[in-house]
Amino acid sequence: MANYRPAPNWLYNLRLLWEHRRILSYVAGIAFVLSAVLVCVIPKTYVSQARLMPPEMGGSNSAIFSALAGKALGNDVLGGLAASLMGGHNSGALFMDLLRSRSVADRMIDRFDLLKVYHKRYRVDAAKALARRTNILQDKKSGVLTLSVKDTDPKRARDMAQAYLEELNTLVLRTNNSSARQERLFIEKRLQSVKGDLERAQEAMSEFSSTHSAIDLREQARATVESEAKVQGEMIVAQAELESLRQIYGDANVRVRGAEARIGELKHELGKMEGSSAPLATTGKDEEAEQKQDPSSYLPLRQVPRLAVPWANLYREVHVQETVYDLLTQQYEMSRIQEAKDVPAVSVIDAPVIPEKKSFPPRAILALALTMVGVFAASVVVIGSHHWQAIDPADPRRAFAQEVFETVRGWRWVPRTRGVAS
Repeated sequence: MANYRPAPNWLYNLRLLWEHRRILSYVAGIAFVLSAVLVCVIPKTYVSQARLMPPEMGGSNSAIFSALAGKALGNDVLGGLAASLMGGHNSGALFMDLLRSRSVADRMIDRFDLLKVYHKRYRVDAAKALARRTNILQDKKSGVLTLSVKDTDPKRARDMAQAYLEELNTLVLRTNNSSARQERLFIEKRLQSVKGDLERAQEAMSEFSSTHSAIDLREQARATVESEAKVQGEMIVAQAELESLRQIYGDANVRVRGAEARIGELKHELGKMEGSSAPLATTGKDEEAEQKQDPSSYLPLRQVPRLAVPWANLYREVHVQETVYDLLTQQYEMSRIQEAKDVPAVSVIDAPVIPEKKSFPPRAILALALTMVGVFAASVVVIGSHHWQAIDPADPRRAFAQEVFETVRGWRWVPRTRGVAS
């Protein structure tokens, strides 16, 4: 009966704590001071947030953007892309994977020198540290994405959140592989080729027209025929007048000679209009003679059949190239518009701003929690020590615990030696 102790319960433990309240008060004070110092050492962390709304994708856009993500991220997100290919609106999850991609992480590391900021030696460790400080969430109902970036510098937190949005747009534009883009690239190359063909055809026709004075054969031939008819009419009148003057004045009269000279000029003019049936002059002295002729002279009628075929071929070639160039230009502009439509655009709802208040640590709460932990630990020690003293020394459990404690305390760590022969 002398070793009787009351059964331990909550009231008994509470009484023990009350008896040791002075010790617990000291422990609480020391724990509070230490926790206050500790939480003051912990650096402040600021969070900058951006909210964005990814575009709705369906039909052809889904397939296009699925190829985009497969190219950018590899095989890690193929399961999510399958839903997009089947017509699902999974652009939000896809944008989350793009933001977490290695391409974006590498750009962020280089842009903000995160190896130095995070005190890391390897890029993979800096990427992991960046991932821990970046949080991306999606609202299941609205599909709105919330991007949060934590950093010890509030301005850098804002800049990093903004950089995430910029890198996302850059990645989308760089990896866009839509059919409209392929069509635009093809038309752009074809347009350059057709432009060169058109310039060469125009130069050839210009050279031909300049050499042979053939600008518009139809109009020139019609003008020559009309002029020839007029000259022939004038010559008929002049010949009738010459016959009349010969009968009156004779052949030696001045007026008769003037009429004869007038008729000679008209015949020479008709000869120029009719021209010769010789082959076209293209090189040498004949070409120089053609180039030195009067620019106001008429197109020789006998050369019209010879000029018509090459002129028509050159004219047709120029007209064909102009038509092709006009059509390709229209298609090029349409493909550019379609390409702009096919590129998914990120709509920023709330742009990131410089945070005004820290997000961590909550120093008062943390100091209070650490103080309570210290008091709780001291209370456990007090209660455990009292119950240990209350156990009978002959109790096998106490004897076994003392034996283990003495054995562990008596261990001596001796460094191992090599090659020692006994």
